[in-house]
Amino acid sequence: MELKVKILDGEYFWGGDVNSGYDMPVCKDSEYNRDFRYSAHNQFMPFFISSKGRYIWSETGFKVWIDNGYLCFEGDSEFELFEDGACLRDAYLNAMNKHFPFEETRKQGKRLPREFFKSAQFNCWTEFDYEPTQEKILDYAHGIIDNGFEPGILMIDEGWHTRYGQWKFDLHKFPEPKKMIDELHSLGFIVMLWITPYVTCDGPDFAKDIRDMFSPDTYDKQFLRTKEGNVAIVSWWNGYSAVLDLRKECDRKYLSDKLDFLMNEYGVDGFKCDGGNYDSYAKANILNGAPADDHDQLALNQAWNEFGARFKFHEYKDTYKGGGKPVIQRLCDRDHSWTTSGIKSLVPCSILQGLFGHPFICPDMIGGGSWTDKYLPNFKIDEELFIRMAQSSCLFPMMQFSLMPWKHLSKESFNIVFDAYKLHIDFAERIVKEVEKAEETGEPILRNLEYNCPNNGYATVTDEFMIGEDILVCPVSDKGVRQKEIIFPCGTWVDTDGNTYCGNSKIMLETPLEKLLWFERKC
Repeated sequence: MELKVKILDGEYFWGGDVNSGYDMPVCKDSEYNRDFRYSAHNQFMPFFISSKGRYIWSETGFKVWIDNGYLCFEGDSEFELFEDGACLRDAYLNAMNKHFPFEETRKQGKRLPREFFKSAQFNCWTEFDYEPTQEKILDYAHGIIDNGFEPGILMIDEGWHTRYGQWKFDLHKFPEPKKMIDELHSLGFIVMLWITPYVTCDGPDFAKDIRDMFSPDTYDKQFLRTKEGNVAIVSWWNGYSAVLDLRKECDRKYLSDKLDFLMNEYGVDGFKCDGGNYDSYAKANILNGAPADDHDQLALNQAWNEFGARFKFHEYKDTYKGGGKPVIQRLCDRDHSWTTSGIKSLVPCSILQGLFGHPFICPDMIGGGSWTDKYLPNFKIDEELFIRMAQSSCLFPMMQFSLMPWKHLSKESFNIVFDAYKLHIDFAERIVKEVEKAEETGEPILRNLEYNCPNNGYATVTDEFMIGEDILVCPVSDKGVRQKEIIFPCGTWVDTDGNTYCGNSKIMLETPLEKLLWFERKC
């Protein structure tokens, strides 16, 4: 199936996958070419949405490119072109209500835990990477409290476990997991563990799991399979593994039993559900034969996402066609850099998350979650970058630390980062109110200026954002910058010192390192 849409003068489109959201928006003069039929990263929704109120929708992934002023599509499904809107918000609401409505959320009254939004989250990944231990985690938690932070959600990331898929604590690293979790709870933390749908597929443990968990008639059905009935072997960032097929009751039971044990035996509160991305289920990613006839990348990814979302405390980042659901979504790992793979991607990628029907978003870990950065020769934490990433994140619906700022930063830099954290705490009730609105309406919490003030030339503003209707946030994403031209959308705006600014204007303001510029609309 093919579709060509003539891009209008002054029209801008958003779409693709969130990981490359820094490319957005595109216009008729843009150079853009992507193929999302078999590969997409972070969150992906199969549609493009326009500042002129139009959208293009497909039920499956597609190839998309710009050619001579046309937005061109090619894919396996029919394309729907909607042209009855007048602005970006019209296009979003029409697409959402038809293709990814929040109606189920409204009917069920499902509400995400407010703990995600009221305090910062702490994830040990970039601090300890693959080597967390019980001692390190407890020191980490006490450091959080001792340095003035409120306890919140604490995620013990990869490395807490034995082989992938067993989901048992490594007792060499964590000799008394229940005692540890009890202590974390006594400090006020909610404890989440990292998991994936991958299962180490060699040795006696793998065979024993199958023998012990299932009767003979389900033995040959467990896991994703090849046409020959063999357990499919897929590649992922940590090697080669079997992968659970969460469409199957036997696989859901397999993982449920293991996770329920962790919750009941040790008091674990929830799970960070990593991996299971669309790419890992691709036919080309199965290394030992053709996939079974009913192979469906979309359904496999959706089943993985639906499985984990049933836990009260959960997190995802690799979601295909998952808009319109009350699920915590995170931006994928960002580099510790001033580039579009680092801090410059935070705002544009998160804007795209909202336009995909994912309002409950968390930026990457402050300082960047790309753990390999710290192993580069002569790597040193850029304290200015760390500060600006904290400021960029603090008025998102959620913010997440990993590297310990009290350990890695100077006292002066730590105090600035702590001020950003305190701003998030001070904003908690406002953020929760925006979460409540999003649960009801499905509209983004974090928005670009074009969404709230359409057709005023704001489509290409990617270094400012709004929270709801009335909070304008203007972080700095360039090293050494201490002045910034602030674009004020429609309305009258007031800063934290009581200064007033007229809307539809551009004003150069001081942006000292110790201050995040944000404004509230008064009328």
